Amino acid sequence: MTAFPPGKNSLNEYGFHFVSHLSRHESVGEVIVFADETPEGPPAPLPGVTAVVSWRFNAVSNLFRLCRAVRREKPDAVLFNLQFATFADTKVAGGLGLLAPALTRLLRTPTGVILHNLADNVDMQDAGFAGSAVMARVMKLAGRALTRALLLANYVALTIPRYVEFVRSSYKARNVLLSPHGSFEEIAVPSFAVPDGPRTILAFGKWGTYKTVDVLIDAYRMLRERGGDDLRLVIAGTDSPNAKGYLASVAEANPDLEGLEFTGYVAEEEVARIFGDAAVVAFPYTSTTGSSGVLHQAGEYGRAAVLPRIGDLVDIIEEEGFAGEYFEPGDPESLAAALSSVLDDEARRDALGRQNFAAATGIPMSEVVHWHVIHLQRILARRSS
Repeated sequence: MTAFPPGKNSLNEYGFHFVSHLSRHESVGEVIVFADETPEGPPAPLPGVTAVVSWRFNAVSNLFRLCRAVRREKPDAVLFNLQFATFADTKVAGGLGLLAPALTRLLRTPTGVILHNLADNVDMQDAGFAGSAVMARVMKLAGRALTRALLLANYVALTIPRYVEFVRSSYKARNVLLSPHGSFEEIAVPSFAVPDGPRTILAFGKWGTYKTVDVLIDAYRMLRERGGDDLRLVIAGTDSPNAKGYLASVAEANPDLEGLEFTGYVAEEEVARIFGDAAVVAFPYTSTTGSSGVLHQAGEYGRAAVLPRIGDLVDIIEEEGFAGEYFEPGDPESLAAALSSVLDDEARRDALGRQNFAAATGIPMSEVVHWHVIHLQRILARRSS
């Protein structure tokens, strides 16, 4: 169960690559993708994959639609690819959807969950889920209740070691496991050199809540005013569901800023070009919700990163083997200095790109998929015995 292209909901790229590798696994006869209903239409056919459109973002009926689809298709096991806003940016629809893994297990279907973030580690106000401190507290309590519901699955896999330790200690959970994020593709070593032409600063994501580009644009202005006439800033991606219209407002506020480009949604076949054109990838975040898929992509293409110094984010990044130049969040001067130190130091930029490539490609997606297949096989074997 995952968001899936051509839809643009969160984790659709991860879902696509996971399913692609899963369908090629020697122990898997067929993959049924319980995919999201989107304006772009159903998923394109893939060998060994059957797409069943069975849920829609922000629909309160997702829990019942999904469970009905699982009962109808009768899979041997079901694996959910989730973060806390997978099903909705509204409280009721989002919460109901996250009850699906508990219900599929109650229906006696072996159930696993890949969970990409924790409610305990999300700043609810900064991420756009709460408008006040009181509501943020209520949302945090609701998030803990939903985490307990997710832990009713046969197992829950987290991608960050300290998250596993936290859930085991805070929730007394015995079925939470560590599963690395995995690299999307087993790719050749990329070029670590900066392409000819303007030196490109890339920012990639869903924008408008805790991921905003205002401070990055301010830092970019500073660099251009200091002689960076050969610089270009590319902002790739779309609005966050919680901040519709954000990027349009940013574009309207900066009509004459030379070298500023908005790409809109980046299709899968364009991802390699977007990252390959970049000299550095910037992460102008004010908080974090967990492991960054964009950082993994930047690493796969051998790109240096400029990252915010937020809470335990630095420790999380370095636990996964990544490295970057750090800046103080919300401070354009600090961000400009970090960008300059990478852009103007070829040796530093090259070293960061190589380390991030090694971190991102150390465990290919095929191995992560194999890990999940083994765990689901063990659950099935225990049931049959």
